[in-house]
Amino acid sequence: MSRRINRVATISVHTSPLDQPGTGDAGGMNVYIVEVAKRLAARGVEVDIFTRATSRALPPVVELAPGVLVRNVVAGPFEELDKAELSRHLCGFTSGVLRAEAAHDPGHYDLLHTHYWLSGQAGWAVKQRWGVPLVHSMHTMAKVKNAALADDDKPEPAERVLGEEQVVASADRLVANTGKEARELAGLYDADPARVTAVSPGVDLSRFRPEPGLVPHRTGPARSRLGLPRDAYVLLFVGRIQPLKAPDVLLRAVARMLADDPALRSKLVVAVVGGPSGSGLCRPEGLQLLAAQLGISDVMRFEPPAPQDELADWYRAADVTVVPSHSESFGLVAVESQACGTPVVASRVGGLCTAVADGDSGILVSGHDPADYAAVLRRLQAEPALHARLARGAVRHADAFGWDATVDRLLDVYTGAVYTGAVSMPTSMPTAAEVTA
Repeated sequence: MSRRINRVATISVHTSPLDQPGTGDAGGMNVYIVEVAKRLAARGVEVDIFTRATSRALPPVVELAPGVLVRNVVAGPFEELDKAELSRHLCGFTSGVLRAEAAHDPGHYDLLHTHYWLSGQAGWAVKQRWGVPLVHSMHTMAKVKNAALADDDKPEPAERVLGEEQVVASADRLVANTGKEARELAGLYDADPARVTAVSPGVDLSRFRPEPGLVPHRTGPARSRLGLPRDAYVLLFVGRIQPLKAPDVLLRAVARMLADDPALRSKLVVAVVGGPSGSGLCRPEGLQLLAAQLGISDVMRFEPPAPQDELADWYRAADVTVVPSHSESFGLVAVESQACGTPVVASRVGGLCTAVADGDSGILVSGHDPADYAAVLRRLQAEPALHARLARGAVRHADAFGWDATVDRLLDVYTGAVYTGAVSMPTSMPTAAEVTA
């Protein structure tokens, strides 16, 4: 008979669940960790989330929600660090996690769930000390990203590739966002398929929902609240501004649309909601400069990352959300948009092939040629019946991705890991940072 899961330790080294998604390193993974933790706690499973402290002002422990604590572990300087610099602080971070558990009786945590390879590196050491199973979610994988780089992006380093291979080998269970990701874990990282479970992320269907009676019309209160014209054709990009997410593809497509139909300029609004991240931090104004070079600044609205309720308004106000990423492990933005009744035009990569039902809730585009995106976006404007059909299909498709279904599946994974016990692993296994030092 399986044990009940009472308390889970979640590790997220490089980004805190307290951070605003859409800037820095905060994104869909932050949303995932917060939503899962809150719903686990609502079912009686306490969750402690360990993350690296980035400010002296942060208290050691913050209650995120009843039953959910964020533990800010001091490791390295009190500032944001590039992910490439974090590996040197993993030993200090791991020691901080171990000290927190040492204050409790043995067996305080039933299980570890780590997110992203840096957290997994800390997790395998903690697992050995605590004697509990390790569940790991990759979220993104270096080998997949390196196979689909943007022109001005740099490949993930060998240290990360090695670190991911070590985490895959040491985890008792691996959680993939999609079946495709599960196959990539087996094919690219030699993961045992029996230890891999596909669990789709979810969406808060109580927050991300259409305005009543307004699918697919875009003339409702959301546009008024955001100061958008009622009769505009509104295109939306949501996310971190970096080459991986390819917002430049949208801007180049818009320039093509306006060149083909200059009259569209009086109706078009292109909203970009998000902040610079990753290699995009090197040129924080790069997207605005590109808009100026393309001669489209007058149709652009650049907005900072938005809180969840305001973000839902952006989705409701848009005619189409565009997700032209070079790589996505899932694509929460696509599901959030569809839940609000807004179709998605996205690249045919990774988890977006699951997040978007091609031809039913949105349209997937092969490659990243701006002309192809322009053609699809013009078609959706020119064919209201097609847009209306996709808008209705978007709501239906998103309804299958509630967070409760995600947590149901995760609890099955947790229970299976605890029931079968932790897989033994050499205690002397070196970290990727040690190997490459």
